[in-house]
Amino acid sequence: MNGSRAPGPDRPPSGTQHEIERGAQRAVVCEVGATLRSYSEDGLELLDGFPATERSSAGRGEVLAPWPNRLDGGRYVFHGVTGRAALDEPEHGNAIHGLVRWIPWLALRRAEGAITLGCTLFPQPAYPWQVEVAVEYRLENEGLVATATATNRSEATAPFGIGFHPYLTVGTPTVNEAVVAIPAACRLLSDERGLPVGDEAVEGTPFDLRVPRPIGTAELDTAFTDLARDGDGRARVRLSDPDDRRKVVLWVDTAFDYVMVYTGDTLEPASRRRRGLAVEPMTCPPNALRSGDHVIRLEPDVPWSGSWGIGRGEASA
Repeated sequence: MNGSRAPGPDRPPSGTQHEIERGAQRAVVCEVGATLRSYSEDGLELLDGFPATERSSAGRGEVLAPWPNRLDGGRYVFHGVTGRAALDEPEHGNAIHGLVRWIPWLALRRAEGAITLGCTLFPQPAYPWQVEVAVEYRLENEGLVATATATNRSEATAPFGIGFHPYLTVGTPTVNEAVVAIPAACRLLSDERGLPVGDEAVEGTPFDLRVPRPIGTAELDTAFTDLARDGDGRARVRLSDPDDRRKVVLWVDTAFDYVMVYTGDTLEPASRRRRGLAVEPMTCPPNALRSGDHVIRLEPDVPWSGSWGIGRGEASA
């Protein structure tokens, strides 16, 4: 594993680059936001990431905490305590993707094929609690495993949610050519601001992706839930090329009840649109701190943890 820290103006926009390797696997995690910039196996990139000379764009590879996705007006109340977050999606009047994705994270532990980065959210108007967050990225035989932990160092219970924002690729020029399978029986309905207004069963709708189907021209910016899980408790989203030879699988454990799937139709510059499929593990839906839906209640000094991962599917013979 290598870490690079160039001085002055030559330092990468995303800070120190932490490289981990195991056999044919390689990943790069950035100091800024504990962002997963790159992950490859056998020389094949499984993420539509970004180069070290750029900062992350469109949430690419970022950690989203203490809430993922959008927060209506940046305002919420928890046990009589009010949070007031800056509106970093001002065109829709939302705060988005939490507070940790642009701050430096410290390297807490290093091991062969693994690194753990952590940060402390100190009490502030947007989040009046003190919470330590850490993410371990570890390369295993099955692929990349990311394990998040959160520990509340306040005297009172703290609300918490977390998500991650990788963009998957199977080497197709756009996601149009890729085939996707999402094991979800329900999707959230959203208003024009991207906030949930209800849900519906996917059966009989174009959003029923439980059987593999080409993405084609479908435009997705959709939160899916009611996830079907395999015998190990994991739900798996699968993406493959049209010949079913190059595959990538993203799995979530039982800590993550939602996946947001985004085809990247509104990205800027336009050249980045639909190049990768964002599949975002989330512990809670958008606007959770305000609605209270699936919010994790962090009791003082009681750690919470959850894991997800990425790996290659078996290639066809």
